[in-house]
Amino acid sequence: MSSNRLHQAEKIDTQARNSLLKPNAQLDHALSNSEANGLPAITISALQGQYLAIQCKLINAKSVLEIGTLGGYSTIWFAGTGAKVTSIEIDAKHRNVALENTKGLDVDIILGAALDVLPRLTAQGRKFDFVFIDAAWEEQYEYFSWAVRLTRGGGCIYVDNVVRELLEHEDVGEGESLVTNVGREKSVTATLVPTLSSHKGKEEDMFDGFLLAVVHGR
Repeated sequence: MSSNRLHQAEKIDTQARNSLLKPNAQLDHALSNSEANGLPAITISALQGQYLAIQCKLINAKSVLEIGTLGGYSTIWFAGTGAKVTSIEIDAKHRNVALENTKGLDVDIILGAALDVLPRLTAQGRKFDFVFIDAAWEEQYEYFSWAVRLTRGGGCIYVDNVVRELLEHEDVGEGESLVTNVGREKSVTATLVPTLSSHKGKEEDMFDGFLLAVVHGR
């Protein structure tokens, strides 16, 4: 991408943030507290958080499952819609920081590996309106498969960083991937949405995209 185009993208992002986002002290505190505690700076952007919140409102989501809590920034966005959020975090330090950041919200943060917790939630008969997957890239499809079982008919599954994960492979666009596996799932209809994140520091990190699927009624 030319430097001029990148500069233009940055200006568009700045205008969108300044125009579309409302002040939120809890979100701001979550970012500063996460940084102060040494958590990696890999959380979603504010505009992406607002997009996720809008998606939840569009389907009138009352329950959200989040795979990968980090500092709870995205968790706050979901809880702000009025949904009950169940989040899974494998790192005890991250969970402790997230508990601080989400204090006062209708949030349950479960400590454990997602592939251990998801079968337990399924055995309990839990169902969610919206599932957000933002965790280990190499396990994306396993998470997705469990998410299909845990999502009510008409509910949505959102998988972050799908394009970034694909770009990590030399045979990009070939062979098996989350996209090809989801394409064979008869119980969902899905699409891939590429994104440009101009706030990322490195050009190779700026190109990304997410997979969004709706689970068929059943």
